[in-house]
Amino acid sequence: MKVTICRKEHFNAAHRLHNPAWTDEKNSAVFGLCNNPNYHGHNYELFVKLTGTVDPETGYVYDLKRLSTLVKEEVLNRFDHKNLNLDTAEFKQLNPTAENIAVVIWEKLREKISPDYELAVTLYETERNFVEYHG
Repeated sequence: MKVTICRKEHFNAAHRLHNPAWTDEKNSAVFGLCNNPNYHGHNYELFVKLTGTVDPETGYVYDLKRLSTLVKEEVLNRFDHKNLNLDTAEFKQLNPTAENIAVVIWEKLREKISPDYELAVTLYETERNFVEYHG
């Protein structure tokens, strides 16, 4: 019997979508307002999902308190109220698109969570725009 548990979190961050190999005109054409040289911010909603078997001794798939602490340490402390381009090592050379942010979050969590669990990350950049990454 496999069950999926979910943890929802929230963080705020600023970023600029920009490819330094391109001209200003091409960056503006591709990224539009998201290429603002003064950056812009989002109120991100993050869903972390773990799928595994229920432990017969605890009744848990995974301790949600433990998952909450892990997300706080690996994601919130690292990205909340930061300028992703300027304040984080992960995005110094990587364009902080929603897709790339989700992959980075998945990789950070995957390092700390046993491969016995299927891991998925869903990241909402806006109420209507979101990405999912399953590894």
